[in-house]
Amino acid sequence: MHRKGSAQQALEAPRAAGLAGVVFALLLAVAIVLVRLGLPQGAGAATAQGFTNSARRGALQTALALVPFAGIFFLWFMGAIRAHVGAAEDRFLATVFLGSGLVFTATMFGAAAAAGAVLSVAHPAGTAPAPASWDFGRHFAYTMMVGYAMRMAAVFVSVVSAIGHRLGVLPRRLTALGCLTALTLLFCSGNVPWSELVFPAWSLVLSGYILVAGARSRSRPAPRA
Repeated sequence: MHRKGSAQQALEAPRAAGLAGVVFALLLAVAIVLVRLGLPQGAGAATAQGFTNSARRGALQTALALVPFAGIFFLWFMGAIRAHVGAAEDRFLATVFLGSGLVFTATMFGAAAAAGAVLSVAHPAGTAPAPASWDFGRHFAYTMMVGYAMRMAAVFVSVVSAIGHRLGVLPRRLTALGCLTALTLLFCSGNVPWSELVFPAWSLVLSGYILVAGARSRSRPAPRA
C-alpha cells in the first residue's frame, strides 16, 4: 500500500510541476510585457505627463494584479520540482535552489510594489505625478526587477540545469538552453530591453518537457513485482 502511494506521488509530481510552470511562465510574460508598455524605461519626465493615459494605467494595473498569482504558481513550481527530485538531490544545490527561488519571488514582489507606488502617486482625478516621484519610483521598480530579480532568476535557472544534468533527468539541449538563459539574465537583463522575457520562455520550455516526460512515464506499463 505504501509503495503504491509512493509511486503515485512520483507520477503526479512531474505533471504538477509542469502545469504550475506553464501558468507561471504565461503570467510572468504577460506581466513583463504590460509593465514595459505601461511604465516605459529610459523615458524622461515627459513620460509622467503621458501616464495620465488610461490605457497605460490600465496595463500597469493589470500587470500588478497578475504578479501575485505568478509568484504563487512559481512557489508551487519550485515545490513540485523539489518533491520530484526527492532524496537524490544534492544538499548544496538544493540550498541554492531554494534560496534563489525565494529571493526571486521576494524581489519580484518588491518590484511590483514599487510600480504600484508609482501608480498611486498620481492624483485620483488623473493628474500626472511629480517628476521627482515618477523618476524615483520608475527607476526603483526597474532596478528591483532587472537588477536583482533577474539575477536571482539566472541563479535559479543554472542550479535547476545543474541538478537536471547531474541526475540525468534533463537532456543536453535543455541543459545548454538553461546555461544560455542564465548568461542572458546575468549580463543582458540590465542593458537589453525585453531580455527578461527569456526567463518565462525557459520556464515554459522546461514545463513542456516535464509534462511530456511525465506523460511518457505514465504510458509505460508498470514493472511486475
